[in-house]
Amino acid sequence: MKRLDVTDHEGRYAARLVECPDPRPAADEVLLRVAASGLNRADLSQIGGHYPPPPGESEILGLEASGTLDATGEPVCAILAGGGHAELVAVPRGQVLRRPRSMDALHAAAVPEAFLTAFVNLRIEAGLAGGDALLVHAGASGVGLAAIQMGRFFGARVAATTRTAAKRAALGEAGAELAIDSSRENVAEAIEGRWGRDAVTVVLDPVGAGTLPEDLRVLARGGRIIVLATMSGAEARIDLRLLMAKRARLIGSVLRGRSRAEKALLVERFASEVLPAFDDGRLRVLLDTVYPAGEAASAFDQMRENRNTGKIVLDWSRPG
Repeated sequence: MKRLDVTDHEGRYAARLVECPDPRPAADEVLLRVAASGLNRADLSQIGGHYPPPPGESEILGLEASGTLDATGEPVCAILAGGGHAELVAVPRGQVLRRPRSMDALHAAAVPEAFLTAFVNLRIEAGLAGGDALLVHAGASGVGLAAIQMGRFFGARVAATTRTAAKRAALGEAGAELAIDSSRENVAEAIEGRWGRDAVTVVLDPVGAGTLPEDLRVLARGGRIIVLATMSGAEARIDLRLLMAKRARLIGSVLRGRSRAEKALLVERFASEVLPAFDDGRLRVLLDTVYPAGEAASAFDQMRENRNTGKIVLDWSRPG
């Protein structure tokens, strides 16, 4: 089979398709013939040597893919710890999802990582419920747009941020009541002006050090801040007195490093509680760009330069 090999060459990505042996599924795995795979910022971190796959998992890039089960031809998508950017991948049975009836393979490849991440962190980690107020940072990313939709799906009102003025419209289209350009507005002041002080129940934050103090400022008593990534830095200064006074919870969360058994339980809940909403249009995937697999370097450059609104997908039916 062919797999994707990507390196960072003098500030630009270089990608090539290389031949390698087909994966051999273990007893608890199935073989997925990949039609499309989704890009994620975790891929960029892995290329840079900062985010290796968990022990025993594939060293090949790619955390989500869609296609057909090799044994049955059933159309599916899957969440992966690695291996998605290839023509074939061995997937733990518990991490396979049926392809939503409304979707082609390209859109289905953009479901597992973004929407499962949003579900796990909003519903399970933070306990988001109807009537809550949710703040989503980096709202125009794949996870951000999924989280905005899922917040509305669970009955919350949603505010979301972006640093790019042209992306604000996408936040509103996804369901954000308040779309904030954080390059021009103070996020806390914008939220307080619209919703009042101490109004946010849950914050979903992949930005990290640069946004954590404001998160705490707008948080309601008993509120929860979920930290997913550290795009603005890993070391933050916060007022612990305010953390205590608000009885707030600061929660760190990753999905990739969880055990296969835990992921299987999460996927089962997601399939029951969320997946039907794709069939009837209550949830939808927002694709930005689709690249032939052989043009992956341009795809990774686009992601690193933050030029996408929504998901970037590689099409393995067009190797390029």
